[in-house]
Amino acid sequence: MTTPTVWIASGNAKKRVELQRLFAGRLPYEVRGLDEAPSPIDWDEDAPDFAGNAAIKACTVARAVGAYALADDSGLVVDALGGAPGVHSARYAGPDASDADRIVKLLDELGEVPEPRTARFVCHVCIAAPDGTVLVRFEETCEGSILGARRGDGGFGYDPVFVPDATRDQDPAPTFAELDAATKDAISHRGKALRQLVAWLTENPLLPGPESPTHPTP
Repeated sequence: MTTPTVWIASGNAKKRVELQRLFAGRLPYEVRGLDEAPSPIDWDEDAPDFAGNAAIKACTVARAVGAYALADDSGLVVDALGGAPGVHSARYAGPDASDADRIVKLLDELGEVPEPRTARFVCHVCIAAPDGTVLVRFEETCEGSILGARRGDGGFGYDPVFVPDATRDQDPAPTFAELDAATKDAISHRGKALRQLVAWLTENPLLPGPESPTHPTP
């Protein structure tokens, strides 16, 4: 019986590594990244919510490679900014901005807003079937707050200025960028969403070959 392949539908290399780490080894599937695709795969993330953008990525890649595709759409939601940067987290400071540029813009926008500046990371994860339809989806959050200056060299994105509530009992409370991978995976929005997905797939294995599965979507 052929082992199903699951493609990680992410153009962000650091996120792709994290998704592969969280997903690979937990289930009997071959996990592949877009760097292994025979040709570039592009999409427009123009949905108004995380669920829509995750579906765009997963469905586009699934149809392009004719196999299952796993995608997430995630971002930072800051209460004092009315939910920004939200679905625009990756493009908050422009299409070619670096992680450092995005953090600078975020802190500039927050200005003199006093701490605690409550925020949360949101992750919506889904798997699309080979025919490009969404098979299953889950959404999770990680509550926390935004510091006034960056701290730590790990992680990516807004990690150096995000302090999760789950580790606030430590002194000083670490940012995501100061946590080791195992600790971050245990409490992060992405880690929690992927664990839900893995649990569901354990009970609802993917079918081998090109056939589209018939599992109900939660």
